[in-house]
Amino acid sequence: MTLHLTPLHPLFVAEVRGIDLRTTPGPELCEEIHKAMDRYAVLVFRDQQIEDDQQMAFGEALGPLEQTRGVVDVHKQRLKHRQMADISNIDLDGKLLAADDRRRMFNLGNQLWHSDSSFKATPAKYSMLHARVIPPEGGETEYADMRAAWDALPAKMQDKLRDLVTDHSLIFSRGKLGFTDYTEQELRDFAPVPQRLVRWHPRSQRHSLYLSSHIGRIHGWPVPEALALIRQLEEFATQRHFVYTHRWRQWDIVMWDNRSTMHRARPYEDHTYPRDMRRVTLTDVAPTLEQQMAA
Repeated sequence: MTLHLTPLHPLFVAEVRGIDLRTTPGPELCEEIHKAMDRYAVLVFRDQQIEDDQQMAFGEALGPLEQTRGVVDVHKQRLKHRQMADISNIDLDGKLLAADDRRRMFNLGNQLWHSDSSFKATPAKYSMLHARVIPPEGGETEYADMRAAWDALPAKMQDKLRDLVTDHSLIFSRGKLGFTDYTEQELRDFAPVPQRLVRWHPRSQRHSLYLSSHIGRIHGWPVPEALALIRQLEEFATQRHFVYTHRWRQWDIVMWDNRSTMHRARPYEDHTYPRDMRRVTLTDVAPTLEQQMAA
């Protein structure tokens, strides 16, 4: 089977047609999906009325899944699969989360530009988010092409950034919103991890900026100077011509490559409307410092 791909943006993102994910794709079709991800970095699959087990099977067909989730209150899980992230405003009883619910406060961090699991020693490869219930308006997801942003930087700036190492942590990103309520175990779990600021994608043969709201330090730099540079780069990399806005339809699956993109959720009336989104995340092959960089 050959995938039917329709570009949705001049730089990246394509809609995929001709595939029904109620049936787990075989190796040849998975390779076609990998090739499409190498080119477009974000793929949109419409009208996929699948259940949790089928979404898990799709993820597992493409590669190893993350085994843990970087969330608070991990003992309070609405979904049956430990590897499936609950990106919703719904509590265990099916009611909307209260305005002051700790999970709601923590999840507001998803509205900051980020790359999934960059706060883990081995970060995420692909994320696939499935829309089960969506609000009537708002709640879009924006994606930014970090490969195109890198390509657009002046050569002098590329040379400055190429070998820099940053520290990532959920504590850094949530701290930007004033969230400081952590248990001792969470402080240990969310300890900063080092990541390259510039990555090399061996299949697409392209560099990308590895930016995220989770960044809180650059090795060898004073913190204020480091954060000023990171903010400058984020503002540059999220200019409108690098960004695609996905307006969700029920049953959409959007899959993106965290090595090549950043994303953020947009606000909606979460005190009024339910939003039930479920994410399966594939893990990368190794910590970024252990991965090959192009000559």
